[in-house]
Amino acid sequence: MGQFAETSLVKLFDRNFRRIQKRVADRLELPIEIQLWGDHVYRLGKGDPAIKIMVEDPKGLAALVRLDELKICEAYMTGSLDVAGDMLGFASLRGLLSDHHPLHALWQWLTPLFGGRVRADRKAIAGHYDFSNEFYLKFMDPTRCYSQAIFSHDEEALETAQRRKLDFALNACRLKPGDRVLDVGGGWGSFTEHAGRRGVQVTSLTISQQSEIFITDLIARRELPCRVLNQDFWEHSPAAPYDGIVILGVMEHLPDYAAVLRRLQKFLKPGGRVYLDASAFREKYSKPSFVSRYIFPGDHAYFCLHAFLAEVAKSPLDVLEVYNDRHNYYLTCKSWAENLETARDEIVRRWGEMLYRRFRLYLWGSAQAFLSGGMDAYRVVLEFPENSHA
Repeated sequence: MGQFAETSLVKLFDRNFRRIQKRVADRLELPIEIQLWGDHVYRLGKGDPAIKIMVEDPKGLAALVRLDELKICEAYMTGSLDVAGDMLGFASLRGLLSDHHPLHALWQWLTPLFGGRVRADRKAIAGHYDFSNEFYLKFMDPTRCYSQAIFSHDEEALETAQRRKLDFALNACRLKPGDRVLDVGGGWGSFTEHAGRRGVQVTSLTISQQSEIFITDLIARRELPCRVLNQDFWEHSPAAPYDGIVILGVMEHLPDYAAVLRRLQKFLKPGGRVYLDASAFREKYSKPSFVSRYIFPGDHAYFCLHAFLAEVAKSPLDVLEVYNDRHNYYLTCKSWAENLETARDEIVRRWGEMLYRRFRLYLWGSAQAFLSGGMDAYRVVLEFPENSHA
């Protein structure tokens, strides 16, 4: 881009900045400084800036001029924009931006129709989970649990809070040594190890190659009474029903609730229980374009509690407990984001700046959404009554 074009872009942003000032005057919680190349500095709000946005090149400035959330995220990931200061505050700015990309959203929902549900699921899961296992271990705690913890207070260690959650899942399903339980979406074996060490026989389902390798090795090293299957939830056909089913942070990938509930009934013994937890939203099929394009591709959908419970009401399953975990998920994502930043140098060296920036946006953005009430999170316990038949 030539000097004349760069100058024109700066002038365009200068005009837009006055509009931005009027637009955010009553909505801005933290003072912001925007630094362009040369001597161009703009400030929003009063006092020392809590957030600094550094525009590194014309592409970054073009993204700001458009006030498009997806374009700003992309500019940050590629280094055209940089951010310093309060990342929760930076994430809160999304309320001032547009995010209208209907063609991309439509394609996400059409993909399973053309390619088939199982194939689409495998492709989507690979898009998020099939990075190196070591990458995820850099920001998770030693339990390797990739869903919300249960904190007793805000300063509690993430590992302690995650072990409380895993205990809660075990107790909710009344699992004892020798019982058989299905773990839908094995992740990095957090529940498999936690339950297996207590003598519970876990069948762990995963459609991530990296996850399968990790859990297979974990079972062998720990000599756990468990197994892992590289098998989709929709393909699974157990020889006998289970005593319990645990679904940690996977309902977001299972949006057809009626079909899910039919399979849960088929998989459970009468009297068996289901524990599930999930990030949630009040509109089932709503998610930011950045998340759908760079974090969870495919028709991933945040858990919608009222839609799910409406389907449960049509089934023989009983709802035993529902817990609001919004604050717990805020604390969990905040801990993950802080761990990610602590490990920044190693992550950038091993996997590149762009992956680090992608997950920095995702984790801080998720933390802010839970903190502000923009997103919800729930734990739900169901039971298949003794007198029921699948």
